[in-house]
Amino acid sequence: MQRITNRMAINIASSLIAVFTLIGISELSYQKSIHAMDDLSEAHVTRTHLQRLLRDVLDAETGQRGYLLTADTAYLEPYRTAIADLSQTQDQLVNLFANKPEQSAALAVLGWTVQRKLAEMDLSIRMKNEDKEDAWKFVLTTDVGKKQMDDIRVSSAQLIDASLTQTTQRHADIRQSLLLSRVGITLVAAVGLMAFWLYLRQTAALKLADQHQQATLQAERDLLDAQVQERTERLAELATHLQQVREDERAHLARELHDELGALLTAAKLDVARIKAKLSGDASDLQARIQHLVETLNSGIALKRRIIEDLRPSSLATLGLLPSLEILAGEFGQRSGLAITTDLEPVDLDEPTELTVYRITQEALTNIGKHAEAQHVEIAVLNYKAHVTVTVRDDGKGFDPKAIGASSYGLLGMRHRVEACGGRLTIESVGSTTIRAVFPSVSRKKPEQPAMADESGAATKSPS
Repeated sequence: MQRITNRMAINIASSLIAVFTLIGISELSYQKSIHAMDDLSEAHVTRTHLQRLLRDVLDAETGQRGYLLTADTAYLEPYRTAIADLSQTQDQLVNLFANKPEQSAALAVLGWTVQRKLAEMDLSIRMKNEDKEDAWKFVLTTDVGKKQMDDIRVSSAQLIDASLTQTTQRHADIRQSLLLSRVGITLVAAVGLMAFWLYLRQTAALKLADQHQQATLQAERDLLDAQVQERTERLAELATHLQQVREDERAHLARELHDELGALLTAAKLDVARIKAKLSGDASDLQARIQHLVETLNSGIALKRRIIEDLRPSSLATLGLLPSLEILAGEFGQRSGLAITTDLEPVDLDEPTELTVYRITQEALTNIGKHAEAQHVEIAVLNYKAHVTVTVRDDGKGFDPKAIGASSYGLLGMRHRVEACGGRLTIESVGSTTIRAVFPSVSRKKPEQPAMADESGAATKSPS
């Protein structure tokens, strides 16, 4: 992976170098082309001014000769115009050749020759105006004017040739710049394509390595998840087993208390009753002590019965779930002084689930009595088509369910009991507390027991 990353870094660096090289070549070619184009434009302007200078000299000579031969002053107009234009053209040429020493020297020779030509024409015109016919004709017939004109043409041709040479050189520079750009673009494009191909190749390799790493991590995660799930299931099975063992121990202890201690206390109570019946009526002090002993035995029997009910509710096995909940609610109401209302519907649940419903209701009532500071409690068991809901709601001060720590074994035990039966437990506490458990229904019909129903009815009335 590190090797692939290093290769990618090298490819990216090569691509950046190629890009910057292309930018440098392009910029260099651009600057060179701009200078060449400026020189071409300047050469063109130079040739234009030189050709204009020749034209003005010819126009001036034509006007001068026309005036000398015809004495018509109309020919002096183009002469004067050409003279004025010549001065401006010479100034422009001087500015163009200011930074070119060789062309400046040739331009100086050309200017000197033009000035001699203009002086010769001006002299002829002045002699014409002064009616010196022989003088201007003599000047006109000599070859001085022709020689000066030839010198002008030669000097202009030299400057035009130099301009053409410069133009040719600049065209060559432009072609060279274009060729350089073309070669540079081709090389950089080739390097870019190569870098892109290497990048794609290394990206594919990196993707393959990443997929392999992801597959390895996923396999490790799956293995860890399987191990966690297996251990969670084992812990859940262990917790369920421990709860079952506890219930079995409670049932065994309840039977022992009922069979052994109950028999002892009942026998003692019967013996006390026989002794009381045989005593004479004047043993008042002994009668009081025996009556106190009877009340103590009755309290012991009641305590035994309450302990047995806490350990293993006998009413759940004999009367059923709903009467047992009524009895539990009534006894809790009597002990705590709270107002308790019940809404219990017949439900289809198996025996372990009924025991779970009884235990979570018992635990919820215990928590309400210890912590809620409530005045009223509602217990509801509602039967739906596919599930059964068990709800215990109080109007106490409530608590924050998120603040429940791992040490809240009561609520954790309730949740585990519900989930072990395939149900779901929810706790809501906003100003008051609502504990709701949802269990799947079990389609089974319980045998009718009218006698137990009557006993249940009596039992439900007794705690109220």
